Amino acid sequence: MKLAIISHTEHYKTEEGTIVGWGPTISEINDLASSFSKIYHVAFFYEGTPPPSALPYTAQNVTFVPLVPSGGKSWWSKLSILWTMPKTICTVSKTLKKVDCFQLRTPTGIGVYLIPWLTLFTKKKGWYKYAGNWNQKKPPLGYALQRTFLKNQSRVVTINGRWPNQPTHCLTFENPCLTNADRAIGMEVIKNKSYLLPYSFCFVGRLEDEKGVQRIIDVFAALPDKSWIKNLHFVGNGAKIEAYQNQCREADLPAIFHGFLSREAVFRLYQKCHFLLLPSTASEGFPKVIAEAMNFGCIPIVSNVSSIGQYVSKENGFILDSVTSQNFNSILNKTVTIQEAILQEKARKGYLVAQNFTFERYRIRIYSDILGGMTH
Repeated sequence: MKLAIISHTEHYKTEEGTIVGWGPTISEINDLASSFSKIYHVAFFYEGTPPPSALPYTAQNVTFVPLVPSGGKSWWSKLSILWTMPKTICTVSKTLKKVDCFQLRTPTGIGVYLIPWLTLFTKKKGWYKYAGNWNQKKPPLGYALQRTFLKNQSRVVTINGRWPNQPTHCLTFENPCLTNADRAIGMEVIKNKSYLLPYSFCFVGRLEDEKGVQRIIDVFAALPDKSWIKNLHFVGNGAKIEAYQNQCREADLPAIFHGFLSREAVFRLYQKCHFLLLPSTASEGFPKVIAEAMNFGCIPIVSNVSSIGQYVSKENGFILDSVTSQNFNSILNKTVTIQEAILQEKARKGYLVAQNFTFERYRIRIYSDILGGMTH
């Protein structure tokens, strides 16, 4: 069976001429390729230097089909979605003629017109993946339109979390991020990991206020005693990175800003760290970093946003029902006094949750729950 994946995943070309793309998506497709005779990935291609988190395709049966990038935060860049629409539809149409089924990954700017176009003008088998917050109360207009289109679909839609009045064609699907080898390594790490002071903490993601970076710095800077903090790691980049670095220096925090790291380097960091910090107010799906961290015994301290609270609880981590500095500070103080045995038990239970996020389970579910039941 041949599959077309349509997405807004950023791709670049290295100095050696190799096409690389955003690591998590490329890892997923490399693994998924073993279940298909051919995969075409129709996605954005950018000029410029690829970030360290970008990965190459390792599966020989994957072909990248470039799209002209469109969309963005400014109104001018949003208009580019319309300018590039004819060419995008033409490229997608040509690719669909080569395959048996498709997956459109949403929400994305091009999804505003591709969802209706695929619904009305192609009978090709396919499904949609909605990676955002399915239960977001006031989503941006583009997201709201796409969610409405998907709620009224006859094709399968995979979403994050389980929600009241969830349509029957909308299936709860965990986004994969772990190999069986990762699971085996994680088991050994957790068996031997100690949870004694001083602690190492990490944040992995976009460095911005909405993700909770400013809140992390403010709360840690205000602690009267910082002797129990070994390291505070920040992985990622953002417009305010220099401001964050300056604040950490002024507060004398043992902070390390790594920038972008490879998947392997991030996983090694999880193995060393005791806690993952994500006091986010951003409306998103289920961040893969939580499952990755739990696999290596890095206990989550996270906000109860979207479906996060359906996987993280007081049994396997610490969850902020209300994202305030006071609540965040309270949880940090608990980690200082809590018994090591309790933290080890949280880590073990978190490891069990992470089994839902393996590539193998994802492949099996695609065939059993999606492709096996397709009527069109």
